[in-house]
Amino acid sequence: MDEGVWKRRFYVFVVLRLLGLAVFLFGLAVVFTGVLRPGGWPAVGSVIVILGVIDAVLAPKLLRKQWDRLDREQQ
Repeated sequence: MDEGVWKRRFYVFVVLRLLGLAVFLFGLAVVFTGVLRPGGWPAVGSVIVILGVIDAVLAPKLLRKQWDRLDREQQ
């Protein structure tokens, strides 16, 4: 496999993790600050926090499975 492919995959992997972390932190901001409405919005913020965790944990794993399948098909 080409080194450029692995670098690209690594960068995509890192960006997905960082995006999940950003969504998680935004959710915390929604819960505890007045980002969306004064006094916070715990119900909406909690949902955003959960989505951020799912994005940070599951999305890279699913992407890795997809890459493994593509690598097996190319061999």
